[in-house]
This record gives sequence, structure tokens and C-alpha cells, in this order.
Amino acid sequence: QVQLVESGGGLVQPGGSLRLTCAASGFSASSYTMRWYRQAPGKERELVAGITSTDGSTSYGDSVKGRFTISRDNAKNTVYLQMNSLKPEDTAMYYCRARRGLLNYWGQGTQVTVSS
Repeated sequence: QVQLVESGGGLVQPGGSLRLTCAASGFSASSYTMRWYRQAPGKERELVAGITSTDGSTSYGDSVKGRFTISRDNAKNTVYLQMNSLKPEDTAMYYCRARRGLLNYWGQGTQVTVSS
């Protein structure tokens, strides 16, 4: 069964850090482009970061550049999102997505809340 499971979300104070984990099962995530998205209440889903399957090159949304880092551990079939210098506007549900051609999988999300 194909599955993406996100974890690592929670409540953190402004300026703090969190590391999100996206664990894949039922397929080899190493051959997929992996991306993190987020969606805040009343807002559209936003692309946060991506990492390719070919050379591991990364890309980031403008709002998180310099603060977030995406990485992958192919041996663990897992993708991470390290989030530093968190701001209240980073509060959202964070989703992991795997895509290869017409194959497209989403996780259920993990909530991140940045508040004092």
C-alpha cells in the first residue's frame, strides 16, 4: 500500500525550529521528486520546497528561502524539512507530495503552529 506519513509538527515559539519528516512506504521515494507544501486556513496551498530524484537539486518558495532546508535519505525512504527561524506566518498544515510522471501521492499532513 502506497503511503506518505508526515510527522514532526507541533507548537513552537517564534524564532524556534522544527524538523518535519515524510516517511514513504509501498514505493521507492528515491525515484520521485519530493515536495513539501503548506496550507493555512483560508489560503491556497503553497509550495514550500522540493528536491529532485535525479541529482538532488533543491528549490524553495521565496517566503522560506534561507530558513528552510529540504533533504532526503534514500536508505530510509524518507524526506525531511528542517525549519529554522520560524515565524507566525509559517503556521499551516504541512503536506508531503511524491510525483513521478503521472504518479502522484500526498500525505495527510502535519500541523505546525508558531506562536508565543
